[in-house]
Amino acid sequence: MNDGNAIYRFLQPLAPDFVGDWGVVVTAAMVGVGIVVAIVSVIAMVSVWLERKVSAHIQCRYGPMYVGGWHGWAQTIADGVKLLTKEDLIPVGADRMLFMLSPSILLGALFAAMAALPLAPAFYFGWFDLGVFMILAFSSLTTIGVVMAGWASNSKWSLYGAMREAAQVVAYEIPLGVSLLAPLLVAGTFNLVEASHDQADFFGMGWFVFKNPFVAAASVVFFIAVLAETKRAPFDLPEAESELVAGFLTEYSGIRWSFFFMEEYAAMFLMSAVTAFFFFGGFESPFTYLAHEAFGDGIGYQLVCFATLAVKGFAGIFLMMWLRWTLPRLRIDQVMTMGYKYLTPIALLCVLGAGLWEGLKYALF
Repeated sequence: MNDGNAIYRFLQPLAPDFVGDWGVVVTAAMVGVGIVVAIVSVIAMVSVWLERKVSAHIQCRYGPMYVGGWHGWAQTIADGVKLLTKEDLIPVGADRMLFMLSPSILLGALFAAMAALPLAPAFYFGWFDLGVFMILAFSSLTTIGVVMAGWASNSKWSLYGAMREAAQVVAYEIPLGVSLLAPLLVAGTFNLVEASHDQADFFGMGWFVFKNPFVAAASVVFFIAVLAETKRAPFDLPEAESELVAGFLTEYSGIRWSFFFMEEYAAMFLMSAVTAFFFFGGFESPFTYLAHEAFGDGIGYQLVCFATLAVKGFAGIFLMMWLRWTLPRLRIDQVMTMGYKYLTPIALLCVLGAGLWEGLKYALF
């Protein structure tokens, strides 16, 4: 939390004289936490509804249609109320403390990663010069929650799922981070807002994938690694309902079970937003270019930037859902082979090519 925090800047002039700077900081932090929790909840509810509708249309059916009216928009809300009222069961022989703690660690790490995501150029929870580094660091901590859940459940299915998650993350964290180095070489910054501003040329279409061909190749590697990082098909081996009942989720119920799904869908949006910031323009688009010409840096421009990021984030979620209901699940040996034998070398070649391309560009121009 610093003076650049948008919430802090909004609250400071409204605070009474007897409220010191620390009071404003604490209030801004509490408001920020509330906004992050609300954003994660909304993303999860919309994504669950969207998952049902996407899968239904791919399978030539309608999906939810009646609860709440238009296309069953309130079905996810009804399911959330049901999960809140369900009995919270803990298996006999389970490690009670770890069993109860693991969903909180999982969701807490996701909340911390979301705090580094700017919602608009002038609205962010904190100005992080190493923003994308912070996001990747905290998002990788979610693996600890999954492994802890599998170990604490006292179930072989849960343990198998947890071990698969550990192996999968080790295999795909490398190409995930290495492939991101390619756009970082072009951007020259880890800050998401600055990376977005660097793509504002060419009427808001100066995206890094268009400026460097090796960045375009790296975006494919990064997206495949994101699928594995978020446990999405065809890399959903930690759950694998046809093999492991429900994997690391087997023994969970009620609100704790819902925490895992909130984390999964929010992580999908978070990683889609990171993909947008470092490959596909971030806030930038022809619409934001026109909005900046019309409104300057005013509220209209900020709202268009927020809408652009939301559209790009949910476009990434839609693509992940499309792949889930299209591709078959890979075997665990195929997952490991793809990560170590193919994606990692390709990611390294993309970084080398991107660096040479940028060096040649600066030498010539």
